[in-house]
Amino acid sequence: MSRNGRGRAGRGPTGALAAGAAGLLLALGTASPAQAAGYRYWSFWESGAGTWTYATQGPATARPADGDTVGFRFALSEDSANAAKPTVAPDFAALCAGVPEKPGVKRIAVVVDFGTAKDAPAGETPPKTAPTTGCAVVTGNGTAADALAAVAKPLRYDSSAMLCGIAGYPARGCGEAVGGTGPATTGPDFTADAAPSPAAKDDGGGGPSLGLLVGGGAVLLLGAAAVWKSRRRA
Repeated sequence: MSRNGRGRAGRGPTGALAAGAAGLLLALGTASPAQAAGYRYWSFWESGAGTWTYATQGPATARPADGDTVGFRFALSEDSANAAKPTVAPDFAALCAGVPEKPGVKRIAVVVDFGTAKDAPAGETPPKTAPTTGCAVVTGNGTAADALAAVAKPLRYDSSAMLCGIAGYPARGCGEAVGGTGPATTGPDFTADAAPSPAAKDDGGGGPSLGLLVGGGAVLLLGAAAVWKSRRRA
């Protein structure tokens, strides 16, 4: 076989391997898990130095002290960094004015902000344009969930104890992913017994999956084997 003939025999599998590798690299570069643009849910807030602070635990485990303020806001948010805060300031003195301190119980100011029509689920509207406020009086061991229940019943939870509705709003759904390129696999972890983490995302940051990498490696190995066999026959 001439040199040119040997060259053609060698380039066939090599070209196929190159094309396969290029296709694989393109797939690896473009493949990413579908992600949501945000989540529609009730976020939980605590008072701190006169401002709202995103809560570090769920309302059923948070135990505010006498004189504290807790807030809840329904909105569409991407994560805790950009979550919408209640629009009423955490002013305990104003919200609990006239409620005297008593032994064995504690006073907790509560703000419930139903958000805007823009954030409402399809077919629903916020029941009130202004936030609901109140001064809950609970036992000394009472939680933020107890205080909320004293001000804005009924509360709705899902099977995993995630807070889904306050005062009947919204009537359906619970922390759904909204927008993005497809359905998300994780949502806000706003359960009654866990810290909220509404922006739970793929820890890979949108990179290729392990299965795709393993499959791609197998393609490259098979291509390399074909080239080696072709050269031996030549």
